[in-house]
Amino acid sequence: MTRPSRIKIFLAPHRLSCATFAPMKWLLFASAALYLFGSFRRPLFLAGLAGELIYLGTRGGGLGRLPLIGPHDTLVFFSTSIALMSLPFIYSRSLKNDATFSWGVGAIAALFGLLALAFRASSMPLPPILNTLWFEIHVAFAFFAYALFAIGAILGGIFLTRRDRTFLDLQYKAALVGFSFFSGSMVSGGIWGYYAWGTYWLWTPKEFWTSILWLFYALYLHVRLKGPNSDSIIAWAGIIGFAITLFTYLGVSILLKSSHGF
Repeated sequence: MTRPSRIKIFLAPHRLSCATFAPMKWLLFASAALYLFGSFRRPLFLAGLAGELIYLGTRGGGLGRLPLIGPHDTLVFFSTSIALMSLPFIYSRSLKNDATFSWGVGAIAALFGLLALAFRASSMPLPPILNTLWFEIHVAFAFFAYALFAIGAILGGIFLTRRDRTFLDLQYKAALVGFSFFSGSMVSGGIWGYYAWGTYWLWTPKEFWTSILWLFYALYLHVRLKGPNSDSIIAWAGIIGFAITLFTYLGVSILLKSSHGF
């Protein structure tokens, strides 16, 4: 079987009518503000999440697909995933009264939501190579994992400040669930790749860094077994892991040529 030519999901923006995009832009601004104030009033945080879900639902309804192509849509999906994945932590017994954690989650969700506004929304139809449920599962699971890795980094930073092991235990739980989502993303991505290119793995820069990220968190989950003497190392590893996550998501797409960018 000959290897099919690579398909690049370009960063180049596609036209979207101003009449459609302008009201949506203000919805993202409102969600970002609600995320920040949500550290003081949890219903405001939920309202911010609802705003982004409405945005994604409206976009998806207009496109006839999940909005997962291009930097704009993926950044919004990432922001929404951070807020969504944080709910079990925000409402947990350990963190329900912790304004620092709530503000940290709200700030990072707001940051990526606002960063999405730097890019024009893409209205391109799905290429046949992407028009499969496996692609949508692959991308959605990846962003759920990225979101949990971000939450783990916040928890690691709080632990290093307070030295309360509760935060380290929660960081481990976030990483464990995130690792499970990421493993599911790799499996579904391999199935998609087989249908798209005739092979489960191509070792493109994106896939190379994906494997590094997976191996890093596999190592992180085992380092914890070394006991309390490694608490600081574990906390820092969670923070470094999120830095690797950001490079895998944004750095590779912007700086390196790959068969799939955003």
